[in-house]
Amino acid sequence: MPSSPAGLTIGALAKAGGVGVETVRYYQRRGLLREPPRAGPGPDGGVRRYGPEDLRRLRFIRQAQGAGFTLEQIGELLTLDAGDDRSRARELAQARMAALDEKISQLQTARAALERLARDCARKDGGPCPIITAFEA
Repeated sequence: MPSSPAGLTIGALAKAGGVGVETVRYYQRRGLLREPPRAGPGPDGGVRRYGPEDLRRLRFIRQAQGAGFTLEQIGELLTLDAGDDRSRARELAQARMAALDEKISQLQTARAALERLARDCARKDGGPCPIITAFEA
């Protein structure tokens, strides 16, 4: 992680975390990321500096979002991490897995329906396309 000994600027933090500066600020407003104090007078001119823990937390937020957790759930996970409540964290993960299983089932059903329509479309020579007709109904 390239940074000065004093830490990362918000722009450098955002880039290292794969997000925009406004996303970092949004996470701060939501209470997911801390807002460090501004540096004192000097060449930095009161710039906020972020450390490795801030970057770790930002990356965790992004990965948890990728797993489908809401920002509210992510906030709860972060709170649980601070308190070492593994049973609740496990409950949240199991609930998320159940939701993913349901979504996978729905997607498999949709895929099977499209596969049937594509087969029907290949077999039929004239008339309206079964795929287009199915979506017009």
